[in-house]
Amino acid sequence: METVTVESIPITLGQEEDGRWWADIESMPGVMAYGPTRDQAIAAVRSLALRVAADCIDHGETRRCTTPPGV
Repeated sequence: METVTVESIPITLGQEEDGRWWADIESMPGVMAYGPTRDQAIAAVRSLALRVAADCIDHGETRRCTTPPGV
């Protein structure tokens, strides 16, 4: 497992036994995505994070989108 930072957003990465990659943004609960390659998993989770953030802003729920797990 490794953690990279893309545009100031820490992304945790891992690889499944079947070769798929997963990417998770721990500071945004539920924002996790898979991809066949490391780069595609990162792209997928970044895209999901942007959609979740936009939804939160549209509904005035910015705290839900920025609360670290366990808080």
